[in-house]
Amino acid sequence: MAGPATTGAVTTAAAANDPCAGVTLQATDVGVSASTITIEVMADTGSPLAPGLFQGNVDAVKAFAAYVNKHGGIGCRQVVARTWDSHLDPSEAKNGQIDSCQNAVAMVGGNALFNPDVSTLAKCADKTGAATGLPDINALANDINEQCSPQAFTIQAISETCPVTQGQPRPLKEFVGFDKWLVAQNPGLHGLWLIPADLPTTIQSSMGLIAAAKASGITIDAAPKVSGADTQTAYTPRVQIAKQSGATFVDDGSNDVAMIRMRSESQAQGLSAVKVWACSLACYTVNELSQGGSTVNGTYLWMQYLPFEEAATNAQDQAYVSSVSTPDSFGAQAWMAALAFEQAVNSIVKTQGPNAITRANLFSALKSIHNFDADGWMGPKDLQGSNSFSDCMVVIQIQNGKFVRVFPTQPGTLSCDPANVATFTLDPAAEAAKLK
Repeated sequence: MAGPATTGAVTTAAAANDPCAGVTLQATDVGVSASTITIEVMADTGSPLAPGLFQGNVDAVKAFAAYVNKHGGIGCRQVVARTWDSHLDPSEAKNGQIDSCQNAVAMVGGNALFNPDVSTLAKCADKTGAATGLPDINALANDINEQCSPQAFTIQAISETCPVTQGQPRPLKEFVGFDKWLVAQNPGLHGLWLIPADLPTTIQSSMGLIAAAKASGITIDAAPKVSGADTQTAYTPRVQIAKQSGATFVDDGSNDVAMIRMRSESQAQGLSAVKVWACSLACYTVNELSQGGSTVNGTYLWMQYLPFEEAATNAQDQAYVSSVSTPDSFGAQAWMAALAFEQAVNSIVKTQGPNAITRANLFSALKSIHNFDADGWMGPKDLQGSNSFSDCMVVIQIQNGKFVRVFPTQPGTLSCDPANVATFTLDPAAEAAKLK
């Protein structure tokens, strides 16, 4: 990381090795003063449908700023982290972009699920008044409009092949490695896939995942919709569907709360045929263990970065775990997004100096990043374009109240294979319309 900031010309013997030495720092763009560099994290945290949903993203970016400032800052400046609550609301997501445009050099580490109007990302004016745009280095982009924005650079895998012609079948990349692994252990799986139904974007994004499960050999008997507002009793009819079909498989496409309530109600009603309870990194939370207790034992989940339990094997994993009070699955991706921002700034400083940090140069630096792996913490991928889908995974299982690696067995490793990713042709909106 770059050395400490200075606003006056200083000449030292270290000048040849320190890009900050001997430089009179200047304000170079919106969000970049002579002493600070401001970023903004926007995430859904205050919606009554899912209170605190992506608070981990906010906590991670704030912790990252504190961490790098302790070690000298970025771009010869101290990092300031602004925050914006998008409330699972498209208007607030748009307002967050506007706030970032006016105050930050880039959006970093965000996770706003309902973000359909990204025109501000394209039209945002820089310090000179030119419509350079606003870099959006997000942890996850669920809305197709954000996924396909030329200004967006995403840590989570991007399914869409952009640009997209909506209203007709189109190619979608999906991860099939986890489902194939489950089927290899338990042939003939069939059952339920729980669809997060609070937003049209989350319903539509589930369609490709269901197609991936089917292609991997899992029969989907039913795909009931669930809401973040559902109480445990709302899961009674879903459990009845599973009992009537003799389901051996339940995949939670929603979050940790949905898994806890589904499993709790299943236990209450004596559902016993299920062999595989599955989830994504959305269930990789402290809440899953503390609130789920023994009820969630045996749950499988997969992700594309090294788990927190193995932080000792990777410096960035360790830095994140040590910097936040409660490590969070989505927060980890926000930290990775901040690392991508840091890498881009460092490349600008190295080649053009600390007074070249502008949004325009950030875009160029971000586009030049390929096979980003967060210093070995995550599976390598580009941040946009055709190679923005990592084929790496690790499978963990809840065993006796702990997250335990089950595949691959070697700590500190990921299983990477091109066969883990497949392409499906479908129209997500049309498929979603078929659901009851």
